[in-house]
Amino acid sequence: MAGIHGRRRRVRAGRVGTGTAAAAAALVFLAACSGGGGSEAELQLGESGPLPAAEPPAPEEFADESIEGVSVKVPEGWETRSEGGVLCMSPPGQEACGYGSVQLTPHAAEKHPQGWPGEDESFTKDDGWAADTGSCRSLNTAASGGIGVEGAELAVSDFTDHADGLTSHHSVWNVTCVNGDTFEVRMWFLPLSDVLLYVWSADSQYSAVYDEIALSMDTTEYRS
Repeated sequence: MAGIHGRRRRVRAGRVGTGTAAAAAALVFLAACSGGGGSEAELQLGESGPLPAAEPPAPEEFADESIEGVSVKVPEGWETRSEGGVLCMSPPGQEACGYGSVQLTPHAAEKHPQGWPGEDESFTKDDGWAADTGSCRSLNTAASGGIGVEGAELAVSDFTDHADGLTSHHSVWNVTCVNGDTFEVRMWFLPLSDVLLYVWSADSQYSAVYDEIALSMDTTEYRS
């Protein structure tokens, strides 16, 4: 992109913005998880039955991470790894760069077959959710990679404004595996900059966190 120069140093620090955005995201996240009045998950002392799944706390602290001049805010406690020109951010307790993870890829076309996702505007198509759409990524199958995919639906195709003022194409796919499992893929893509922010297989409990990471993306010091 014209007028963009330099490269940002990786810095570990502070809250998103003044803290207002993070607080708002935390409220939305907690409201979505609470679900309202009485449910089967609310067990009285001494009752038998399955215990409710523990909800992760809404993140309050975020740290700056960057790759090739593109920076994002990463929640405290998430594992980050930079390899092969990709910055991978994984939630606590999950395999690195697998289920629930977010991948930030500058110069995405150079790193994916057939220039995906920019070529032929794959991000606007039902089968555009990956460069290779042959393997299921549900929670139960992500590690094995041995289950095929039956089909996919582009469920959301809209736009997101980021911290640097640029607007990306935001796409969400619902993918069905041949064994009946389903999973969700999320993408924010800047075609002119060729920068891709990608949720490989979304963990629904982190939905609001993914949004916060995406909103924080800043390409000011990126050279396309």
